[in-house]
Amino acid sequence: MTQTRDELFMREALRLARRAEAAGEVPVGAVIAVGEEIVGRGFNQPIGRQDPTAHAEILALREAAAHARNYRLEDAELFVTLEPCVMCAGALVCARIRRLVFGGRDLRFGGVRSKFRLADSELLNHRAQVEEGLLAADCVELLEKFFRSKRR
Repeated sequence: MTQTRDELFMREALRLARRAEAAGEVPVGAVIAVGEEIVGRGFNQPIGRQDPTAHAEILALREAAAHARNYRLEDAELFVTLEPCVMCAGALVCARIRRLVFGGRDLRFGGVRSKFRLADSELLNHRAQVEEGLLAADCVELLEKFFRSKRR
């Protein structure tokens, strides 16, 4: 089976999510691509960095912005294993991310579909194209396994 470009990027985000899991962080990974090139990577690290903003998406945005030497990432696409929270959704709007692709919904904190619709809100000056559900089973399984192990 041939993987699509989007699947390749999401599989890299899943690989990064596993790095977060190995570090005891909630397993979320993010990749920012421009064309065929990955320009930003991140995985959750708020515990390790002692930084509440060290979410996968924020770290990927910082790396991509440094790569572009610009805070505006108008040609960029963000691939993330979990629906972004309100903070991350706001950041991707501020960065003017063109397209957001996420795996599983975050029913407790989701800022894109589950609780709020920030990424493509008509109230804001920028709207990202939003697609959900790519490799959702893999993304959700990783999170469920992580939280099951914490509850034992």
